[in-house]
Amino acid sequence: MLRDTINVGFLGTGWMGSALLGRLAQREDVRLVAIHDVDRAKAETSVKTLGLTSDILVDDYQTILENPEVNTVFLCTPNAHHGRQAIEAMEAGKHVFCEKPCATSFAEFRREIELDQARPDLVTFVDYILNFDQTEQRFHNMLSDGLLGTITQIQINYRHTINAAGDKAWKLRRETVGDALGMGVIHAISAIVTAMRPQAAPVEVFATSLALSEMGYDVDPIWNIQLRFDSGAAGFCFGNIDKTNGYDAYHNVYGTGGAFIFDSLVERPRQVRYWSSGVAGGKWIYPLDRTRCRQEGNEKLAWPDDVSTPSSGNVIEHQTGACIDHFVECVRSGNPSPFGFAGSRTIPEVGWAAIMSAAEDRPIRLPLDEAEAETFFVNHSGVTGVPLYGQLEFKLL
Repeated sequence: MLRDTINVGFLGTGWMGSALLGRLAQREDVRLVAIHDVDRAKAETSVKTLGLTSDILVDDYQTILENPEVNTVFLCTPNAHHGRQAIEAMEAGKHVFCEKPCATSFAEFRREIELDQARPDLVTFVDYILNFDQTEQRFHNMLSDGLLGTITQIQINYRHTINAAGDKAWKLRRETVGDALGMGVIHAISAIVTAMRPQAAPVEVFATSLALSEMGYDVDPIWNIQLRFDSGAAGFCFGNIDKTNGYDAYHNVYGTGGAFIFDSLVERPRQVRYWSSGVAGGKWIYPLDRTRCRQEGNEKLAWPDDVSTPSSGNVIEHQTGACIDHFVECVRSGNPSPFGFAGSRTIPEVGWAAIMSAAEDRPIRLPLDEAEAETFFVNHSGVTGVPLYGQLEFKLL
């Protein structure tokens, strides 16, 4: 049975929060009940921009949790708050839309999954937004439809200089950012795991990291991750949230029946190319180049001119509308999202395993041995590249 209206309590009106808030304000099936940001002036600016009145603002998160009208919470606060706030929301019986990462402490990550599994009536969602890009979804469909055959090698990179200027300086600090994987590299990890899901699951992670930082991070900002899948396929991810030579969400995927390449650093007509033994005689197709497709007799394989590509780190160009559409539909229908805390647990597990691997210079098996991981994060808390363990007491909220 569909819900008529979703009543939302919203936390965080920063860069991403304001973009999502704007999308919600446009929907007739969403009612914004309460908004909170520790920076009251910033929140007032956001609601004014959206044509809302300031009486929607509340002074703390507890007010939202205790409001019986609120059935859904959106969490767009700094990373280290996500785990605690999501746990409190589920314990209060609220659906949860959580910006990535889902948590910066392994203990909170485990608790989120426990609660998610114990409360099937609640819908949870982690915003791995790269997966909602239209090119990404077309690529995933190619894999699901078998157009590339059995995947043997998949590489997806994520290099993106994070804006940490001014009031965003919290992104440089382990206490609030957690680690570089959750801050940005998780986008590539989520794309790899999601793309491979129809064929295989990761069973081993080996990673290295570099502390070299021009921006002053006190976590390792550069990561190199190798995954082994139960099918024998290999996955690679190179990530960097420090100074880079430009935004890079590079994809290079090969299978027994084809290949797919996406390169964000070239002009749009050449950004996507693929071949498939079952399509166009195994020749390379450039679906974003309609003229070339027509000249080569493949006009039917050209994509619509307005298909989005994951070629920018600008949140305004992200598929915020698509991810909210997905979440709202899940809440209204009562169906779980594959990106819920439990449904997508492999994505952050790859991140936790990568941190363990880089610290101990050895491969880490998946699924994680939870007792082993718990011991690791207790013993290595605060080491360079490793997020602080446990729940921290914050005064930001």
